[in-house]
Amino acid sequence: MFSFYISKSFGLSWLQKKLIGIQQLNSTGIGLVSIFLALLFLSFTAIFLKLGETEISPNAIIFNRLWIATLILGLSQETSKLGQSSSNYINKKIDEGNLATYTNRERWLLLLVVVSSTASVVFWAWSLTQTSVANSTVLRNLTPLFTSLCGWLIFNQKFDRQFCWGMLIAIVGAIAIGSNDLQVSSDNFLGDATALFSALLYAIYLLASEQLRLYKSTTTILFWRCALGTLLVLPVAWLTDGSLFPSSYLGWLVVIALAVVCQVCGQGLLIYSLDRFSSSFVALFLLLTPINTAILAWLIFAESLSWLNAIAFVLVLFGIYLSQSSSSVQKSN
Repeated sequence: MFSFYISKSFGLSWLQKKLIGIQQLNSTGIGLVSIFLALLFLSFTAIFLKLGETEISPNAIIFNRLWIATLILGLSQETSKLGQSSSNYINKKIDEGNLATYTNRERWLLLLVVVSSTASVVFWAWSLTQTSVANSTVLRNLTPLFTSLCGWLIFNQKFDRQFCWGMLIAIVGAIAIGSNDLQVSSDNFLGDATALFSALLYAIYLLASEQLRLYKSTTTILFWRCALGTLLVLPVAWLTDGSLFPSSYLGWLVVIALAVVCQVCGQGLLIYSLDRFSSSFVALFLLLTPINTAILAWLIFAESLSWLNAIAFVLVLFGIYLSQSSSSVQKSN
């Protein structure tokens, strides 16, 4: 009888471990699919920007991208409330949408998300006017380094040696993409510094979103990020640009595509994945974005690709593989 209980308890323990392992595997799979889709959607950003800049400035494009995304997310939230019969669900949605119900920590995190993400985009757009595209891209790709460093200093996050090696290899691969056109000159100092600051701000955005994701849903975070970001960008675009809105159907189609594909879908899936993976790993995964953009530019604009692009692609993939298989990536929940 004693051996029966022992074998039974051992069997249950083994089964529970297997079930937990399957749940973790499913969670990892869902998270990776989310990042892959986010990466695909975000890869179209540079393409749409290049098309949109034929009519309006980058700041005006950002403004239209944010207010259109805010409208879409607001309508989505209202539709989801109407489609749910549970009063508890509706009350939860109302609480998430009411800033008065937020704790001080949640308000500060939300403010940090809005300011850092909006400022990062604006500074990056401005850096492109002060330095070369290659310099700006290479420096912006240092975001994973800032994310890991700030996560370690501020939130006491731990990273094992395997993750650090993977991150370094992936960053080297990402830098290699623009190394052919890289320019080292004192004339580019201001633009280079701005691009580097933009990378730091984007790292702060990912870290703050990761912390806020513990309390709020993806849709809520993205809605307030777009709504408040619109208010921040509006005076900048109004004072620096001649026209805020596109003048043709094609121009409107481009900014709507930016809002739907890149902001709602791309950024939404990115924030969603932060519930399953650390912000440092998500930032590392985004190093594939310029490679995907280069492939899309090759397909759409017939821009050339070199063997260096292929080698960089392999390095980034290998670095991400090393980091993904480390214990520093997944969250305990």
